[in-house]
Parts: sequence; C-alpha cells; structure tokens
Amino acid sequence: MNKLTFLASAAALAGTFAAGYQVAHWQNDSHALTAERAAQQAIDAAMNRESEIAAHIEQRLGELQANERVIDRGIIREIQKPIYQRVCLGPDAISLLNHAAAGTAPDSTEPNAALP
Repeated sequence: MNKLTFLASAAALAGTFAAGYQVAHWQNDSHALTAERAAQQAIDAAMNRESEIAAHIEQRLGELQANERVIDRGIIREIQKPIYQRVCLGPDAISLLNHAAAGTAPDSTEPNAALP
C-alpha cells in the first residue's frame, strides 16, 4: 500500500503542478489580452480624435475661396550693346569683341598700329 499511496500522491502532485501551470498560462494570456485591448482602445480613440480634426479642417477648407493672385510684370533686362574695355586684352582683341557684339564685320582697311 505504501507504494500505491506514494504513486497516487506523486500523480496528484503532478496533476496539481500541471493544473497550476495551465492556470498561470491562462492568466498570462488574460493579461496580454487586456493590454492589447487597452492599446487598441487608445489607438481607436486617437484615430477618432484625428478624424474629427480632419473633418473640421476639410469643412473649413471647403469654405475658403482661392484669393491668390499672380502678378507678372514681365520686366526683362537685356544688355543690347555690351562694351568691352581693356583689362587684359590688346586693342585688336577689344575691337574684334566690340564688332562681334555689334554683329558687324571688322573693316579690313583699318590701319593697324604703327610698326616699331
């Protein structure tokens, strides 16, 4: 009988342990489900609040009229006849540049500078 009592006690202890483990698992799942539901409620509340704000903004934007005006005065500045001055170039180069800017051909009969 001693063996039978020991085996029954061991089986009862194992069953109690398994039942306790299962109950603890259920409790952890319950806590996780409660936290998930609380987070979902917070998300839903935030979405509802933001939806109300967006609806209000859409309504206000619908009431507004476009009042933007574009004024184009068309001011264009062009330099028509740039005049080159002698900075680093010789007089012949300045003359060629001025003729090119004016759109004329240099006169080939213009006398060159005096020979040395």
